[in-house]
Amino acid sequence: MTYIYSFLFVGFICLIAQILFDNFNLTNGHITSIFVVVGAILGFFNLYDKFAYYVGSGASVPIMSFGNLLYKAAYYGYHTNGFLGIFSNMLTTTSAGITAAIIFSFICIIFSKPKN
Repeated sequence: MTYIYSFLFVGFICLIAQILFDNFNLTNGHITSIFVVVGAILGFFNLYDKFAYYVGSGASVPIMSFGNLLYKAAYYGYHTNGFLGIFSNMLTTTSAGITAAIIFSFICIIFSKPKN
């Protein structure tokens, strides 16, 4: 049943993104930024963890998870190191994903030919 919930959760997020893209004058970057902020807001109200509990690993796939992780790391950094901990700890939970995105993008560039 977890597979179905994960599929429906991610599909619902994609549906919202497609509705935003079709009905408003937003680019892909705008929509991505909106979802990161929504994920951070859901993390602030402790709702994203509830989604992750019911949905399973499907909640860690969308870009909203990135916003939630940024919020959690900044919150933890604030409690351990004060105000400067917000900035010094923010990317600790997401650094592996960012590094993987950079490396895989580089590998894709090696094997692809740009169009003129």
